[in-house]
Amino acid sequence: MGNNLYQKIWENHVVGQLASGQFQLFIGLHLIHEVTSPQAFGMLRDKGLRVAYAERTFATVDHIIPTTDQSRPLKDDMAEKMIQVLSDASSDNGIEFFAPNSGRQGIVHVVGPELGLTQPGMTICCGDSHTSTHGAFGCIALGIGTSQVRDVLASQTLAMDPLKVRRIRIEGSLSAGVTAKDVTLHIIRTLGVNGGVGYAYEYAGEVIEAMSMEERMTVCNMSIEGGARCGYICPDDVTIEYLRGRERVPVGKEFEAAAEKWLSYRSDADAAFDDEILIQGDSIQPTVTWGVTPGQAISITELVPDPEAVSGLDRNLISDALAYMQLQANQPIDGVRIDVAFLGSCTNGRLSDFKEVAEYIKGRKVAGHVRALAVPGSEQVDLEARQLGLPEIFEAAGFEWRLPGCSMCLAMNPDKLVGDQVCASSSNRNFIGRQGSSTGRTILMSPAMVAAAAIEGKVSDVRTTFNLGTVK
Repeated sequence: MGNNLYQKIWENHVVGQLASGQFQLFIGLHLIHEVTSPQAFGMLRDKGLRVAYAERTFATVDHIIPTTDQSRPLKDDMAEKMIQVLSDASSDNGIEFFAPNSGRQGIVHVVGPELGLTQPGMTICCGDSHTSTHGAFGCIALGIGTSQVRDVLASQTLAMDPLKVRRIRIEGSLSAGVTAKDVTLHIIRTLGVNGGVGYAYEYAGEVIEAMSMEERMTVCNMSIEGGARCGYICPDDVTIEYLRGRERVPVGKEFEAAAEKWLSYRSDADAAFDDEILIQGDSIQPTVTWGVTPGQAISITELVPDPEAVSGLDRNLISDALAYMQLQANQPIDGVRIDVAFLGSCTNGRLSDFKEVAEYIKGRKVAGHVRALAVPGSEQVDLEARQLGLPEIFEAAGFEWRLPGCSMCLAMNPDKLVGDQVCASSSNRNFIGRQGSSTGRTILMSPAMVAAAAIEGKVSDVRTTFNLGTVK
C-alpha cells in the first residue's frame, strides 16, 4: 500500500522521537511577523540563544500595520514598537526582513507563495493560525504559538504528534457564482468547526483540480476553521506552472529537477486515509455565515436556523448567536442590511480576487450607506493591480483602495467596525469582536458576494445581482 502526501513529508522531516512521546519535526521554512515573534526573540535572549537557521526564516509585517499612512514612525506607538523590535531582531540574527516599501511587504501567507518561498514537500511554520494556506502547494504547513516560534527559531524543529489524514473529495463541477470560498465554507458547515480535530485534510477531486493556485490557497486557508491542524492539496501541473519563474525558485534545469521531485510528493494512487468524505460540487451554493463561527453558515437561499428545531447545547448556541447577530429564527439571510464591505485578508486578498470583483463592480456604485474597503494582500498585489488599473475601477464604484495589510480581518490596526455595524467580509473569522468592536457583526462570504452586498447595501445573491444564471 502506498503513502499519502502527509506521510511522505512527515517521513522526510522527522528527526526522532522525544522522551515525551512526541516527535521532533524539522521545519524547512519559518515565516514570522510582528505579533507573535517579538516575544519569542525575547525568550531567546533570556536563554542566551540565537536563531539556528536564519536563512530558513523570513519576516514581514502585516497584522498591525495601518492601510492608510504607513510612514515611520507609525502613529500608534505600540505598533511602531512591535515593528521596530521585529526589524532589530531580524537584523541582529541575519534574517531577511520584508519591510514596508521594499516591494515585498504584505500578509505573510500572500508573500510566501508569491515569492516562491513556499514549495511542495516542505514543512512550514508560522505564528499564525492560517499558515494552512501554504498547504495548497503540497506542504505540511502549521500555525504555531509564540513558545513554539521560540523553539523553531532556536532549533529549526517542532515537537508534535503525527496527525490522522482525512481526504475530502469535491467531485463534479461548481455552478455559476460559486467560488473556492463557498467550497470551504460548505465543508466547514458540513463537518463542523471541530470536525477536523486531530486531522490533516487532503482536498482532492475534480473541483479542486480545476482550481487555480490562488483558489486552492483560499480552500486550504480555512482548514483551521474546521478544526484541522493543516490542510493540503497534492501538487500537479497547476502548482508547477504557478511556481515557474518565481523569484525564490530554481531556474532552468534545476527547476525541472525540482518540479519532478515536487510532483513525487503526491499521494499514491493506493494510499490509505483515516477517513474519506465525498461532496458533489453542484450541491454547493453561494454560502454565507449567519452566526459567530465559520461553521454557522447557510446557502444564500436558506433561512436562518430555528433554535426550537434542535435541543441541548445546539439550541443554546443557535439562540446566543442569533441574539448577538440581531437575527430572527427562520428569516432569510438574503436581504440583511450591511454597513461595511471588506475585501482582503490572507483568505481573499490576492490579485485574482480583485480582478474578479472589478469585473462585477465596473460601472456600478456602492450603496450610499455602505463603507467599502479593498485592501491588497501585499505590495506585489498592489503593484500588479495598479498596472491593470484596478484601483481606479474600485474607487469609481465607491470603494476605498488601501495599502497592503491584514486590515479589518482582525482589526489590530485602525481598520475597525464601530458599534454593532454589520460587515460583509471576505476574511476567515466571524468571532465576536473579531473586527474591532465588541458588538460588531461579521458575515463571511466570497469576494463576489461581498461585491454584491456592497452594491445592494444588503446580503445578496451574486447570481441575481450580476445576472450569472438560474438560482436553485
